[in-house]
Formats: sequence, C-alpha cells, structure tokens
Amino acid sequence: MDWTRAVDAYCERMHAGVWAEPVNALTNVAFLVAAGIMWHRLRGQSLPVARLLVVILALIGLGSLLFHTFAQAWAGLADVVPILAFVVVYIYAANRGFWRLKPLWAAAASGLSLVVCAALVPLLALVPLLGASAGYLPLPLLIGGYALALRQRVPETARGLAIGAGILALSLLLRSLDGPLCDVVPLGTHFGWHLLNAVMLGWMIEVYRRHMLAPSRRGR
Repeated sequence: MDWTRAVDAYCERMHAGVWAEPVNALTNVAFLVAAGIMWHRLRGQSLPVARLLVVILALIGLGSLLFHTFAQAWAGLADVVPILAFVVVYIYAANRGFWRLKPLWAAAASGLSLVVCAALVPLLALVPLLGASAGYLPLPLLIGGYALALRQRVPETARGLAIGAGILALSLLLRSLDGPLCDVVPLGTHFGWHLLNAVMLGWMIEVYRRHMLAPSRRGR
C-alpha cells in the first residue's frame, strides 16, 4: 500500500495543499478543548479509565488534524485508529462500570459488540445518504441500545447515553451530507461532524464520570 497516496474525500478540499481544508483542519481544536475540559473535571478523582479516554480524545483531534492537512493514507490511519481505540475502551468501561461485569466477561461482551457492529456495516451502507458513514452508523444504535437496556437500572446514566446517541446521530448526518450538498454548500458540512463529535465524546466521558461517582457506586 502507498501510504503517501493523496486522499481527496471532502467537499472543502479543492487542491492538494496542506491548508486546502482550513475549516476542517481548525475545527479539530474542538476535540482538544473538550479533552481539556474533561481533564479539568476529572482533577482529584480516581478514574484512570476516564483519564485514558480523555487522552484518546485529544489524540482523535490531533489525528484528524493530520488527515485534514496532509490528506494522505498514513494520516487517514492516524485519524481512524484513535477513534477505534476510544470505542473499544469505552465499550469495555461501560460493561465494567454500567453492568458491573467481571473483566473477562466485560472483554467478551465488548468483543461481541464490535463483531455485531462490523456485521451491520454492509447493511447500513445501503441506507440512502447515510451510507457514506456506514462504518460509524452502528455506534449510535449501540449507544441507544445500552440506554434502553439501562433505563430501569440506572435511569440517569441511560438518559445521558441517549443524549450522546442523539448528538452522534446528528453529527453523522452532517458527515454524510458533506458530499451530496457540496454544490449547494461549497464549504461542506464535515466541520459540523468535528464540532458535534467533540461535544459528544466529551459528553460520553462525562456520563461515565457521573455514573462512577454516583453515591451508590462509590467505593466499588
């Protein structure tokens, strides 16, 4: 594979220059801001997994910045890997914290969730307009499923997850419309994916933080 192969996948990019996507590039600051806010909120709290998620959140912003500036295959990998890492760590943390599963069972449930998500991708790729984001579409469904399943057990956490699923669904819509609306919106809509996704990822860490610090779960 040619790791220096140019990638032209977004409406804003009009040439091969490093700053051909200034808005898409600069809106990645939102991920760093979200990471900074959540790092501050975690100060003095013994939640190492939450801190790991914050670090990964910052890496998502840096990886996406690389992709929307250099726009090459290697930068695309730098963009995708931190996102996948966040998903894997969060699902495992949710299984441990929300469902109180033992480590082995939490890992097994996480692996099963990822397999189901991967199996749904080809089907979701057929959805009109949203097919361009098929790789991400199982995630709001997964988060929504957790929210539904947890609504009786931990309603506050379930509501938080439902809000996260809603924000992610909206951000995915903006990501998917970038190409189809290019003639109407020359700037594209991908930058909205960055802004809303930064909010959503920060919020998901906050949901986990609140859950783990709830009085009924302290000391566990």
